[in-house]
Amino acid sequence: MGKAVARLLDDYSLEATAKDIDALEQAAPALRPGTLVSVPWLPAETMAARCAAAVAIRRLGFTPVPHIAARRVKSRQALQDFLARCTGEARVDHLLVIAGDSAEPEGPYRDALAVIESGLLADHGIAAVTVSGHPEGHPAIGRDALMRALQGKSAALGAQGMDCRIATQFAFDADAILRWLAEIRAAGIGHPVRIGVPGPASIKALLRFAALCGVEASTKVLAKYGLSLTRLIGTAGPDRLVDALEARLDGDVHGRVQAHFYPFGGIGHTVQWAGQWAAARQSAAETAA
Repeated sequence: MGKAVARLLDDYSLEATAKDIDALEQAAPALRPGTLVSVPWLPAETMAARCAAAVAIRRLGFTPVPHIAARRVKSRQALQDFLARCTGEARVDHLLVIAGDSAEPEGPYRDALAVIESGLLADHGIAAVTVSGHPEGHPAIGRDALMRALQGKSAALGAQGMDCRIATQFAFDADAILRWLAEIRAAGIGHPVRIGVPGPASIKALLRFAALCGVEASTKVLAKYGLSLTRLIGTAGPDRLVDALEARLDGDVHGRVQAHFYPFGGIGHTVQWAGQWAAARQSAAETAA
């Protein structure tokens, strides 16, 4: 591993929907105080529910990072209200802003850049904004366009004095992740990156989420991850993916990189897996020493 890179799981982040707060509270003793916990923008959850989740995350001693799905924001006033409530009640100063999966915007914002350029985030004291990265590409957007979009969001945030950070869609392929990291660093994008890692889950669930999110799930990629299209019974964890990234990340090439877990099999299982993985690696290191 490169000398400039901390271990991938030293300061991992994860997601929790409004319905996951009880599970997060149960897992809290095993999490580092201040852990970043993002609150995804699910269509079935209201803004009030997302804000309440952010409040609960702060109460548990973690750092809430609510999502804003630009195309699902119905008006400028709705965005103002959401920001006012999150910053006032949950002391939010970090957001994740994405375009969202709607084919057409439901209000005035077509993409993440439009939300950033609205000026409302800076007006409400937001200090940092995480934007999306796509190591395995996007089904509807070419790689060059994705790079230009990332550069544009980075520049717009910098112009308003906000820190830019990047979190990726979850991926199965360490090779694709490493190539993408090298590409964005070569293009001058040096912001911290959190690599999306699928938490342990049933094989069927992992494949279902991959299909919904447009993630590459070819037979070759799945085999490298440890899955098989001919064996859909049982569960799988990200051991091979995390091991491969830990072994090959180089700070001089890939920059600052940490993990962000998508807890498809539940927050408790994800936190337990991360703890067991870290303990096993620590034991191996002590034995080798």
